[in-house]
Amino acid sequence: MVYISLWEEFAFAAEELYTKQPVKTRYCVKWKSSEGMLVLKITDDTTCLKFKTYSSIILHRFEALNLSLMQKMQNRKPPNPISVPQNA
Repeated sequence: MVYISLWEEFAFAAEELYTKQPVKTRYCVKWKSSEGMLVLKITDDTTCLKFKTYSSIILHRFEALNLSLMQKMQNRKPPNPISVPQNA
């Protein structure tokens, strides 16, 4: 696992990774308050993208990425309901 150093590169790759495999992709956010460090990780079990920062400027960009990913995660189609024969 290698950390991506540029925010724009990480954000683009994260959204692209989620778009390719939305069911398998996991997204993790860690905040280490003792160090003031934000760590983001997104993986689909084959590709793992990580980003870390100590900058408070990135927090606004993080909020935008987080909102975008959460909207994509909520807009998935629900699974097909199982049809059960009804007795009349």
